Amino acid sequence: MIITIANQKGGVGKTTSSINIAAAFAFMGYKTLLIDMDPQANSTVSFVEKNDQKYSLYDLLENAELTFEAVVQNTNIINLALLPSSIALAKLESKLVGEIDGHFRLKDRLDAFKYKYDFIIIDTPPTLGLITINSFVAATHLLIPIQSSYFALEGTDDLLETFEKVRVRSNPALSLLGVVITMHDRRIVIAQDSENHIRKLFGDKVFKTCISKSVRLEESPAFKESIFTFAPNSRGAVEYQSLAKEILKNA
Repeated sequence: MIITIANQKGGVGKTTSSINIAAAFAFMGYKTLLIDMDPQANSTVSFVEKNDQKYSLYDLLENAELTFEAVVQNTNIINLALLPSSIALAKLESKLVGEIDGHFRLKDRLDAFKYKYDFIIIDTPPTLGLITINSFVAATHLLIPIQSSYFALEGTDDLLETFEKVRVRSNPALSLLGVVITMHDRRIVIAQDSENHIRKLFGDKVFKTCISKSVRLEESPAFKESIFTFAPNSRGAVEYQSLAKEILKNA
């Protein structure tokens, strides 16, 4: 199962969700790979030091002779591996324009080693460019995090339109896994209203589990830990574990 986590709106918890969903699966005993497709490399620096990287995902996608084993890195979590990103990945966008295999570069490289993993989680940049399109084409499922705020659904129409275009033209196997409400503050009326609106719009595609706004979730990457080791008894840990179980049930 290959899950792309995407939303062109920034600051909605894509990276936090990518890190902690991947970690949740790993702690459940599933062999999991986290792919950082964001040039900002926030998923990467949440697990490894930049100085420890010899190669990044950019090198793997650009150099056909470079092996997966040369790029992949182990994390401090058993069963969780990482394909790291770097700022160099920002150059990939322009290089893929006009290329015959431009939309399929990630999928083609993944085909050689995806069988090694039970789950592959792909973190994406807050854009709908070729890097994100590659993530859609390579995935079996799309997961959309949406913040429960006044501007929650801003840009969602474009995201869903891109999803449908990829399904029609490049990846008919891609399905919408669901929508997860993130950075949710139950005490605020606008957050409650936003949740109701999101659930009305997406119906049963919205996960029952909401991810609460949490200082612990924001702090954990700075210590290069997932929420499960940084604050295992926190609300964030309980919610991401619950979300992972829902994903398994809905898959």
